[in-house]
Amino acid sequence: MPVALITGASRGLGLALAHALAARSWTLVLDARGAADLARAADELRGDTDVIAVAGDVTDPAHRRELRDVVRESGRLDLLVNNASVLGPSPMPPLAGYPLAELARAYDVNVFAPLALAQLTLPLLLGRPERGAVVNISSDAAVNAYPGWGGYGSTKAALDHVTATLAAEQPDLDVYAFDPGDMNTDLHRQAFPGEDVSDRPAAETVAPALLRLLDERPASGRYTVAEFASVVTS
Repeated sequence: MPVALITGASRGLGLALAHALAARSWTLVLDARGAADLARAADELRGDTDVIAVAGDVTDPAHRRELRDVVRESGRLDLLVNNASVLGPSPMPPLAGYPLAELARAYDVNVFAPLALAQLTLPLLLGRPERGAVVNISSDAAVNAYPGWGGYGSTKAALDHVTATLAAEQPDLDVYAFDPGDMNTDLHRQAFPGEDVSDRPAAETVAPALLRLLDERPASGRYTVAEFASVVTS
């Protein structure tokens, strides 16, 4: 069975994608910082497929090595999804007053950790007959400048460039930046504290678009959920 490693998999799009892959009998290696939430998510999924839950912080090199070792023990890796992200301070400050320690933390989680995990797992993704894939979850804020979004948006813009460069350097690997659009998730609620974001699409309605990307395997690049809108439900 194919194997996927998904970070930030205890909720939101990471968990929704895990459910979608479990329905296809993928073996799942799941990461999240919150051990209790991750254990609960893994229990939900285990009736459908094999699940290995590894709680920890993706910025911790020891945790990343543990994820790599767990995947290696499974015997293969078909898909790496770098979904774990942090927004930064909430409410989001303008760049003129952005706390630099918080910005460094956002870059650690949103840029450096995905690259480090890709570096560790590349031998597994490339050492197989079928093409492996890396999906880095992007954002509209990576390509559009919104007041207050400069910290988070700049991390996603950097991740987009990392993704594009990795794709250019690894022609035998499918490498995607995927922009899921606004969703009714924890991160979006942090971005708009005190506001009702329930009108945004649920992550479960976006996961089918990401599955279609993985099924169709277009050329490596940046894709938005709108490009696969025919499979997105409200």
